[in-house]
Amino acid sequence: MSGPSLPLFAAWRQTLRAGYSWKALRGDLSAGLTVGIIAIPLAMALAIAVGVAPQHGLYTVLIAAPLIALCGGSRFNISGPTAAFVVILLPITQQYGLGGLLLCTLMAGVILITLGLLRAGRLIEFVPYPVTLGFTAGIGIVIAVLQIKDLFGLHLAGAPQHLLEQVNLLVRALPSLQPGDTLVGIACLATLLIWPRLAPKIPAHLVALAIGALLALALERLGLPVATLGERFSYQLDGIEHPGIPPFLPSLALPWSLPGADGQPLVLSFELIRQLLAPAFAIAMLGAIESLLCAVVADGMTGSKHDPNAELIGQGLGNLATPFFGGITATAAIARTAANVRAGAFSPLAALVHAGVVLAAILLLAPLFSYLPMAALAALLLMVAWNMSEPHHVVHTLRIAPRSDVLVLLTCLVLTVLFDMVLAVGV
Repeated sequence: MSGPSLPLFAAWRQTLRAGYSWKALRGDLSAGLTVGIIAIPLAMALAIAVGVAPQHGLYTVLIAAPLIALCGGSRFNISGPTAAFVVILLPITQQYGLGGLLLCTLMAGVILITLGLLRAGRLIEFVPYPVTLGFTAGIGIVIAVLQIKDLFGLHLAGAPQHLLEQVNLLVRALPSLQPGDTLVGIACLATLLIWPRLAPKIPAHLVALAIGALLALALERLGLPVATLGERFSYQLDGIEHPGIPPFLPSLALPWSLPGADGQPLVLSFELIRQLLAPAFAIAMLGAIESLLCAVVADGMTGSKHDPNAELIGQGLGNLATPFFGGITATAAIARTAANVRAGAFSPLAALVHAGVVLAAILLLAPLFSYLPMAALAALLLMVAWNMSEPHHVVHTLRIAPRSDVLVLLTCLVLTVLFDMVLAVGV
């Protein structure tokens, strides 16, 4: 820590104390490249899952990830959009639009910085395991259900507001199932399950997305249409509409000047801030828990020790800045952080390199992303949902844990699935 007031740059100071070498630099470059490749499709898929265009997920990695790495308290954490936030962010987008989502992210950033300055980092460690397991399992179930529409190419009659309504609409939409989307989705799921056993060093999701895109092109020629990212999303340039995502950097814009749910710019007011305060608090609490849990996992893998208060301030600064460039909520991602450690990372430089890879992808590969099938991205998120819900741990806990722990776990899970994360965090 730098002193009693502002524990900034703790991870970098720890890196310098550990001694930086050419070997460490090679490890950081290799890890950053690996995690950057993993982050690109995930960031786009998670942005789509929260109801915004895919480029907003990439902008999140571009802005928030390096800022958090520079200012935070964990040498190994990799930050960006995460699946945990989908259940909080999607209702905000549906009710307040992109502008409301970005304003809420900014408010959550302020809360996270405040938590860090108040030295609340150590308190997060006392959140009981059944609480976090109940949340993550519930979130996994919600994300999985949300992917069924794109996985099978279903056409829903309306926008569901909660999970039971979503399930009802999915059942009614089954006659609209598209064979092309279904074949692509199943092929990608099979690849994601089988590939890690065949060639674990090559990321399975890259192979799955490549197979999905090629299969989609082949099916299109056979007369079986497959929905792609380019058909679903587009951008304007010089008054002309182009498919997919823009191949240029985001511009600076005030979050509240962006459109709300009705397509009109938000009107910044005390009432709007009051309405967004509860979801912003839920975002901050979940972000704090996930980031510090992620740092603990990284510490366990590397034998290092993070500074929890510095990490909260870093996460806060990242979420404070990213909305001004179109980025959505960011937090440390456990799967990407674990991949970062396994790929040989030594310092926060790996997180900066991973953001650089995403920058290169935006500038050089954006037109290719238009060919990604929506069913392939849905399959990718289904695997993320399965992994984060940790079904083995849930079943094990239900079998051996005390009744009080089981009650807490089931309460968190049911509230998250049937109602929303804001209520679940509050309870």
